[in-house]
Amino acid sequence: MGARMTLETRTSGDTLHLLDKLHEVFGFRSFRGVQQQVVDRVMAGQSTLAVMPTGAGKSLTYQLPATMLDGTCVVISPLIALMHDQLRSASANGIRAATLTSADENRAETVQRLRAGELDLLYVAPERASQSHFRELLAQCRIALFAIDEAHCVSEWGHDFRPDYRLLRPLMDQFGDVPRLALTATADAHTRSDILTQLGIAPEGLIVAGFDRPNIRYTIRPRDSLTTQLRRLLAENPGPGIVYAQTRAATERLAASLSDGTREVRCYHAGLPPEVRAANQAAFVESENMVICATVAFGMGIDKPDVRFVAHAGLPKSIESYYQETGRAGRDGDPSAAHLFWGADDFARARMRIGEVGEGRQQGERARLAALGALVETAGCRRAILLRHFGEDPPETCGNCDNCLNPPKAVDATVVAQKYLSAVARTRQMYGAGYVESVLTGQSSERSRSQGHDALSVFGIIDGEEAALLKPVHRALLVRGALLPTEHGGLMLGPEARGFLKGEQPLDLVIPPKRAGGRGRKGAPGSGQALNPVGDPLFDALRELRRDLAKEHQVPPYVIFHDSVLRDMAVLRPQTRALLGELPGIGSKKLEAYGDEFLAVIRQHER
Repeated sequence: MGARMTLETRTSGDTLHLLDKLHEVFGFRSFRGVQQQVVDRVMAGQSTLAVMPTGAGKSLTYQLPATMLDGTCVVISPLIALMHDQLRSASANGIRAATLTSADENRAETVQRLRAGELDLLYVAPERASQSHFRELLAQCRIALFAIDEAHCVSEWGHDFRPDYRLLRPLMDQFGDVPRLALTATADAHTRSDILTQLGIAPEGLIVAGFDRPNIRYTIRPRDSLTTQLRRLLAENPGPGIVYAQTRAATERLAASLSDGTREVRCYHAGLPPEVRAANQAAFVESENMVICATVAFGMGIDKPDVRFVAHAGLPKSIESYYQETGRAGRDGDPSAAHLFWGADDFARARMRIGEVGEGRQQGERARLAALGALVETAGCRRAILLRHFGEDPPETCGNCDNCLNPPKAVDATVVAQKYLSAVARTRQMYGAGYVESVLTGQSSERSRSQGHDALSVFGIIDGEEAALLKPVHRALLVRGALLPTEHGGLMLGPEARGFLKGEQPLDLVIPPKRAGGRGRKGAPGSGQALNPVGDPLFDALRELRRDLAKEHQVPPYVIFHDSVLRDMAVLRPQTRALLGELPGIGSKKLEAYGDEFLAVIRQHER
């Protein structure tokens, strides 16, 4: 790797050296976003918390310095699968890297390489990093940097709290002159403050890059014939995709219903036999078109950049969770889609769960649920709501969500809501939505006559256009807590019903278009349609070569080259190694390893 810099020899005048090394290792001529700010602080020995959206190149901010500093960068990462994924990518770029986990059979060799100063990167889990014997091992080595990935796990305010992250401070304090770099994509202001405190990073070390993922198109629809909705989504979005379901059984049902023989669909959840789970994850990571139906734990443990869509078959836990899970799409920067299909019963179940937690947490959980309600029910820009949640001041419209592309109809349904709640009350809060609607629309039946409900003042008071609003009003009242389900499948008035009944609370209803439109031209940013020129003979041949090399080297195809690199090859058709090496994303190690084979394919397809 050439001459290395120590803490004492770093200066702020090394920008040209940094850019040379950036091109040599990663094949890029310039940094993106705040990458250089973060790298400059690391090289200057300053501890930093970097909040950067998924896909913004967080790993580069410690991998690049690791190739230049005297010593090893210790990377603390929450999942073994994620560490192994990052290890493959780092090694492919010529970075001397290793993992030290319970799943590794070469632990003795890794320790030997660490002691000998032969590692740029060492990936470990927080459970190992917090143990005294690991501190003793590091004391025998030269450590250049501590990088704490998924740093929101250190905060009790974070959505993925991991207690072992709280035990990292003593380790880092023992090496007080070693800078700390904490990285996360999902942390609101409260969580950021907690991370700084827990990891001993000064407030001036905070760098926030913003949360916007402009290449992701957000679409949120009420759940209605979920299988049909998902099949349509798969048909419109080629490439790898993730469908998140809320239960293990649901992942299996969805995988079975979506497997129509045209596209491989598998499921993933913790209840599967370990060998099946591992095989399904490995197949998805290596695939170029597979769909996996999974519980939300799936995805955090993979570093797959070419996921073209993420779909939620139910309500996520919070906006933070939604942002993180949808952020697993389009990490390569290409157009991607995020779809959420929700139902009123999702909110009803969430309210029941809130009642089961301690009183101290209930207010926060209610606030999280209310934020989700605002997101799914807004007639405005989805992206603006997401970004405001994280403290940003975005434009009123983004041009790349369903509401901006195809604005929904807004209706004042306050009077219909009052009638609906009155019917629930007058039928003694015992019956389900179907029966309440039949009373409101005046559908006489033996049941209504025997109960005397056909004589109620609410019987038959809804007709015409109002009748079409009953189902969305029912859904909206459940979302707002004005209606609650009973344990026997009926409806009862919720704590928010009084405001609607007394006319103090309006109900502005959002009626989505009959069919999600505004998909835009193929390849438009965020459309869910990749930019790849599938059908171009040269591009397809380059992809086939990449697939063969990936199989030969036992790595996923994207570790060889991203799709964007293949697109550049197909368009620019470089004829020499020197010209090939000028393409973004081709560092010296990859140029040496694969350059001649890709050049041969390009020459075979000369015009």
